[in-house]
Amino acid sequence: MKLKLKKPFLIAEIGINHNGSLSLAKKLIQLAADSGFDAVKFQKREPNISTPEDQKNKLRQTPWGEMSYLEYKKKIEFGDKEFREINKFCKKKKITWFASAWDVPSQNFLKKYKLKYNKVASAMLTNIELIEKIADEKKLTFISTGMSTLKDISKAIKIFKNRKCKFVLMHCVSTYPCPIENLNLNLILTLKKKYKCEVGYSGHESSVSPSIIAYMLGARYIERHITLDRSMWGTDQAASLSENGMKNLSNILNKSSLVLGDGVKRLSKQEKELLKKFKYWK
Repeated sequence: MKLKLKKPFLIAEIGINHNGSLSLAKKLIQLAADSGFDAVKFQKREPNISTPEDQKNKLRQTPWGEMSYLEYKKKIEFGDKEFREINKFCKKKKITWFASAWDVPSQNFLKKYKLKYNKVASAMLTNIELIEKIADEKKLTFISTGMSTLKDISKAIKIFKNRKCKFVLMHCVSTYPCPIENLNLNLILTLKKKYKCEVGYSGHESSVSPSIIAYMLGARYIERHITLDRSMWGTDQAASLSENGMKNLSNILNKSSLVLGDGVKRLSKQEKELLKKFKYWK
């Protein structure tokens, strides 16, 4: 039995690692394009809706001084002006972009860009109103499975199947960064067997190797948070890959089919020549 692997679809999760800066967002898009990623992903929120009431007035230290959590969320949120520029820049760099919406108005906002993909964030998996809205669009949707039970996943899948919306489950453990002993990559196989669907991997660890292992387990869609500098301010920076990690991941995965070959045993010309140096018998 030969292992056949096709090139994976690599998603660079920019998320909110732009810290509200369009300039930084463009640098991250450029980095993703230069590193061989296929798509970049953002997040979209209406902070007044998607911020829990008991969190809104909590004070937070930020690079812009002390402010409430709601003020902070508004500070880093992109609107139409920024996303129009992102849309234009991604077209120029020939890289796909899409975003995970955290509320229904945000999903409606994203429709104007005619994006190829949708995304259900792990934290939104039980937000039935939102995922019904997403599934109604019938775009290929990446469904992250962190912060959820199998019961939650089954309920979400039923919604997508009932609406005949194609989806890819993304195995995910939602801690930032995630300790490697908690990654549970064998769950990729469990999800494949249980749901008989495509299962990818959305990783929040700080290293490259788990994504390679996920690929060998059959994950053909790999999503990783990215950053220009893991020491930057922000909740997701430490769980992200920087330039070296991104390029290592892309290079290794793209070489996989070349390394595996076709499984046919051959004695190469170079081996024959080397054998002559060792063979002392007739």
